[in-house]
Amino acid sequence: MDKKMTQHIATRFRRLKRMGSLRSMVQENVLTPADLIWPVFVMAGSNERAEVPSMPGVARLTVDLVVEAAKEARSLGIPAICLFPYTDPSLKTQGCEEAWNPDNLSNRATRAIKDAVPEIAVMTDVALDPYNINGHDGIVRDGVIVNDESVEALVKMALAQAQAGADILGPSDMMDGRIGAMRSALETEGHTDTAILSYAAKYASAFYGPFRDAVGASGALTGDKKTYQMNPANREEAVRLVARDLKEGADMVMVKPGLPYLDICRDVRDAFGAPTFAYQVSGEYAMLVAAAQNGWLDEEAVMLESLMAFKRAGCDGVLTYFAPKVAKLLNA
Repeated sequence: MDKKMTQHIATRFRRLKRMGSLRSMVQENVLTPADLIWPVFVMAGSNERAEVPSMPGVARLTVDLVVEAAKEARSLGIPAICLFPYTDPSLKTQGCEEAWNPDNLSNRATRAIKDAVPEIAVMTDVALDPYNINGHDGIVRDGVIVNDESVEALVKMALAQAQAGADILGPSDMMDGRIGAMRSALETEGHTDTAILSYAAKYASAFYGPFRDAVGASGALTGDKKTYQMNPANREEAVRLVARDLKEGADMVMVKPGLPYLDICRDVRDAFGAPTFAYQVSGEYAMLVAAAQNGWLDEEAVMLESLMAFKRAGCDGVLTYFAPKVAKLLNA
């Protein structure tokens, strides 16, 4: 380019990229430990951890070690832990009764965390798959996942979790009408401060495989979950589902999975302005870690870049198995 023409370039985007201090001044989005929710798998026993082979670096923890994880979260500035139980197969039934046992794994872990680290917010999973002999999120009758009977069971589960001290309930079941039913029951029973973070747009995704290994649901699952989870081809339906859940009493909403559905995150944020979260699910985590272990990707770089993508898409926060590792990097 000739010198005379160069003098007339008024807008040079590279001016603000020239040095780190300038780049940080104009950065549009910021990732902090406060943006993270740490999903943790809890199992029976004491002072034990069991690695999840399909999720390198992730382990199931006994309740006492989950408490230690909560303490670590506090020290790192991570505001919340989300509990997922690995239930003994002998406790799984057609009716899923263990789901609302006041002394089940999830409820014991909730009480233990709130006793030891009360300032950490405890989020729980409201779905029947960890307790269902069929591996589904709802009750199965004659091969059909029945909606209304499942909602009744989910309400009992939600109340048991609230009574145990859960700060945030995470209904991930995708049954119709469950948010309204839970909110009504919580209000009636005096749990007026218990928040609901609804898995409002949860897709029937192939990215959940390692998670099902972690909670012991893979072998139990009969059929698939396409009759209640969302079709990955659908976009507008997600907005309708979020609108319904907010109307029924959800305080926050979630899109799941994460990176393949950033368009949905942005749609939800723009349409409602409600607190919006995404779940960087087990398959996303496993892919990045496996590629890094093979030397194909820089794990720290892609981890941070992927999480920043959620913030750029409008998310207020992300559930991610990378949470402690990311928080340590951000705090360094």
